[in-house]
Amino acid sequence: MQRPFYPEGDVCHAYIVHPPGGVVGGDELQLHVETGNDAHALLTTPAAAKFYRSDGRTARQEQILRADGATLEWLPQESIFYPDARVRSVTRIELSARARFIGWEIACLGLPARKQPFDRGELRLHLELWEAGAPLLIDRLRISGNTGWGLSGHESIGTLLAYPATRATVDAVRNVQPPNVELGVTLVDNVLVCRALAAQAEPIKRAFVEAWKTLRPSLLERPAVPPRIWAT
Repeated sequence: MQRPFYPEGDVCHAYIVHPPGGVVGGDELQLHVETGNDAHALLTTPAAAKFYRSDGRTARQEQILRADGATLEWLPQESIFYPDARVRSVTRIELSARARFIGWEIACLGLPARKQPFDRGELRLHLELWEAGAPLLIDRLRISGNTGWGLSGHESIGTLLAYPATRATVDAVRNVQPPNVELGVTLVDNVLVCRALAAQAEPIKRAFVEAWKTLRPSLLERPAVPPRIWAT
């Protein structure tokens, strides 16, 4: 992790540096984040994470994010899964009472710009959100390159979560209408769930940033201050 920045005074912006050469089969990555009482942390990454083709071994990633009476924003760049990659990735967000959270995960399947679809390999992508020890969202996605799956030809997918949300915040995000991306927004157990599909990851990132700018003032009572690494 690079040194923290404080462009908002009391909010810590931290940049998590991914492996510069990317991730290959057999690698194991673990990230554990603890956000303490009344703290506010915004975490992002300087670039996309790359999961390269495998020789048969599985790359494993575990990300455990905890907010104990705190505010946590998890805003990483996308993950790119190369053809022939074999990956098991688990992201688990654990919130206590009074915690607030906005976060997303974006996956690019294959290399659309190079006309290289994810037609070989296997991905198991798990996303979980818990509050006070109870599950609010358990998401399991398994993608196998040699079987059909119903994304209507889209090669990038994303999920944005916000908690605690209301019907008003859902309606506000539904008014975000970015180009070249399909969005669906629902409210489940006070969790705003926004799903996105697009031909590439960039439109989803733009859509999620616009949704974040809409959510942050109402949910976190702060104006949106983008991490300066996004501008480099």
